[in-house]
Amino acid sequence: MHLYYAPGTISIAVAITLEEAGLDYTTTKISFADAEQTKEPYLAKNPKGRVPTLEVQGQMLTETGALLDYIAASAPQAGLVPANPLDAAHMRSVMYYLASTMHINHAHKMRGSRWADQQSSFDDMKAKVPQTMAASARYVEDHAIKGPFVMGDTLSLADPYLFVVCNWLKGDEVNPADYPRISAFMAAMESRASVKAVRAAGMLP
Repeated sequence: MHLYYAPGTISIAVAITLEEAGLDYTTTKISFADAEQTKEPYLAKNPKGRVPTLEVQGQMLTETGALLDYIAASAPQAGLVPANPLDAAHMRSVMYYLASTMHINHAHKMRGSRWADQQSSFDDMKAKVPQTMAASARYVEDHAIKGPFVMGDTLSLADPYLFVVCNWLKGDEVNPADYPRISAFMAAMESRASVKAVRAAGMLP
């Protein structure tokens, strides 16, 4: 497996999950500062011009949730998906919320051109980010984390995903300390060998 990533982005959730699964992988860093994601040859690998991309046996896989599910299926012994269907549904509901809502809230800060063309619109979207990210943090605090991880005592696919998104909170002017469950969750994740490994590799700021 070969992971194309950019530091600090949601692609790092894939690297953490690969570490948790105990799977061998290599990486290529995509420089957002150089807009490398918008140029060839990367667009030949992922025409969306985004990360992550996971290359498996010559096939390019995209979308974070899909990659996490693939990793879990490739390493069932890691137990990254709850066996109970109701628990698995809660795990995925958190993941889908992060993808459909919280990540989008964050993206409004710097990716306004995806939704509008006027600078005034970009400024308005950026100004809204602290409010929308705080609302998302409150939802996560009250409804997502069963503690210390999303599913309680057992780490699942939702945890690397949530960990990376919550790493964006301070930059979005939201104080994680205002959310005790999120703070405890982040501390639990920081103690994981997987997170230490990706930090050592320079994937997380």
